[in-house]
Amino acid sequence: MTALRRRSFLQGSAAALAGTALSAPWARAQSRQSRPRRILLRNAWQNVNIGDIGHYLGALELIERYFPAAEMTLWPRPGALADGVREKLLQAFPKLKLTEGLVQGGKPSTPDLAAAWAETDFMLHGSGSGFSARSDLAAFHRATGKPFGVFGTSTDPISGIGRDRDPEGGTLANLRTRIQRLPPSHLDDETRWIIDRAAFMFCRDTLSRDYLRAQGVKTPILEFGPDSQFGMKRRDDRTGDAFRQARGLEEGKFICVIPRLRYTPYYRIRNEPRTPADDVRDAINTRTTESDHARVREMIVSYVRSTGNKVLVCGEMTYQVPMAKEVLLDPLPADVKRNVVWRENFWFTYEAAAVYARCQTVICVDCHSPIIALAHGVPGFYVRQPTDTCKGQMFHDVGVSPWIFEVDEVSGQQLWSRLEEIHRDPAKARGQVQTVMTGVDKLQRRMVEVLRAAASA
Repeated sequence: MTALRRRSFLQGSAAALAGTALSAPWARAQSRQSRPRRILLRNAWQNVNIGDIGHYLGALELIERYFPAAEMTLWPRPGALADGVREKLLQAFPKLKLTEGLVQGGKPSTPDLAAAWAETDFMLHGSGSGFSARSDLAAFHRATGKPFGVFGTSTDPISGIGRDRDPEGGTLANLRTRIQRLPPSHLDDETRWIIDRAAFMFCRDTLSRDYLRAQGVKTPILEFGPDSQFGMKRRDDRTGDAFRQARGLEEGKFICVIPRLRYTPYYRIRNEPRTPADDVRDAINTRTTESDHARVREMIVSYVRSTGNKVLVCGEMTYQVPMAKEVLLDPLPADVKRNVVWRENFWFTYEAAAVYARCQTVICVDCHSPIIALAHGVPGFYVRQPTDTCKGQMFHDVGVSPWIFEVDEVSGQQLWSRLEEIHRDPAKARGQVQTVMTGVDKLQRRMVEVLRAAASA
């Protein structure tokens, strides 16, 4: 090669390299725009509650329904996909990716989680109580600068154990009054920092939304967005129908009833050391469990003796499985007990949904079985305990106020009277559910449309 040709070649190569360097950010942006959006869903808090499992099943279904091009990765808490849950999840969502790890010192603890942070376009905090993974959102945003948002959480500032909180709780009306009296500087600085930087925050109850509005947070979208469990429309009819048939539960001729302690005994579930706060919780449980469920049993007696139909007592959480027998079945009169079936083991959310979908009504002292029932076209009663935070407001917000009851203010006969209305005209009740779910579906479609816009920006 001559000196002139060599000089021309080098000059051309340098120009080409310079052009490549200058265009690299543009090329990366073009590549990002041409591929599907990658969303990292921070959810799956535990596997001992069909509602906590339903949070992410519902979110994944909603995104699959309204944003099908998105590539989804689920970031669960350790152990949340154990005991066969992982296999059922991947069977339902075969394209779903999973990542494992924690945040330690503001950074991912595993190469797998670090890669997920690097590859994702948007992090989404899924439904739950207390905005529990807010510190993970903060670490992600600080480390990557990437956007994030929140899907259907509650931020109760009053109920529970801890500083400035009331372990006895109160009715929803009482909680609203007390929350409205909080000063506008009540929200802690870290939570305010996170919400101020969120692309959106959907609260699953208007008490949480109104509290954050009064606190003056700066996220551009702060709205009511129903718990993502409402979006779970899949169910395991094969397993559910087999269970029903084996127990003689005829479609439309039985109800499902689920108990609950005022405080979940997590130290027993997780085999953890007992704390002084557990002493407070256990004392409240001991004092209230019988009175809470005596009125539910009274409703069961009236239902069985008036209709001749059957009752399934079952659990929404693992600890409620033996509890259902102890506080609902065993104390019943012999003539009623013959018509009551006890579900003696825990079940996956899709099987529970299949059974709820075939019953007449779900009556629950916990929160998510009524949601599952409504999502599958069946009336759901929520018998709310005063310790169960402000999340119960969501039932009023979606339009089923006649089916939510404060446990300290309702009698067994009042529960039966409302249930009898459904028994007399089940078609009317299911029509009411359809109207409610039409509104919920509209709200949840908006949630996903906001997510799609934020992830594509």
